[in-house]
This record gives sequence, C-alpha cells and structure tokens, in this order.
Amino acid sequence: MAKSKVSRRNKIRKRIRGVVTGTAARPRLSVYRSNKDIYVQLIDDTAGVTLASASSRVAEISDAKETKVAKAAMVGKKIAELAKAAGINSVVFDRGGYLYHGRVKSLADGAREGGLEF
Repeated sequence: MAKSKVSRRNKIRKRIRGVVTGTAARPRLSVYRSNKDIYVQLIDDTAGVTLASASSRVAEISDAKETKVAKAAMVGKKIAELAKAAGINSVVFDRGGYLYHGRVKSLADGAREGGLEF
C-alpha cells in the first residue's frame, strides 16, 4: 500500500532533525507550511525555547494581494528582521521535510535578503 504524503514528510522530517539542532548562538529556523499559510520559528533546542516566530497570518502580510510564494518571501524578511532585533545573525535551516522548492525556497531567499546567514 502506498504511503501518504504526510507520513513520507514526517519520515524525512525526523531524518533531518537527527542532524539539525539549534543553539542560542545559532538557532534552528523551522518551517511549517499549510495549504494556505506558512509559519517559521527560531528555536533554541538546547534550552527548548522559541526565540522568535513569524507567519503569513499577520495582518500586514495576509492583507497583501500577493501569491503564496510572494507572501513566503515576506515572512522570510520578517523573521530576519526579528532575528536581527534579537541579535541573531546566522541560523540552521530546517525545511521540515518539505522539498526545497516553491514557498520554502522563497522563504529562505527572503530570510537571506533580510541578512540571515545559513
């Protein structure tokens, strides 16, 4: 029987999380992508805390008449701005089992434009 997309993504996600961990100096940039929105968090795995988060559900991004890919880039710039305010310059990218393509790639490019290094 064929596996579902969700179980395939979770298998890839667990494999990635075996390698990628965030620290206070270099937190993990974790991506979650729903059908409509995209969410991102900066996570310090050693302390188990979220340092900053952004999503396409905030008013300034959700009200924009843009495509989902363009909104993902805006979210990337927003998380970079929040990271700079928290004194974070470099992160470890966790794509969450999603292909590095489309919205996930757009978010990463937006974060790099905002000044984050990964």
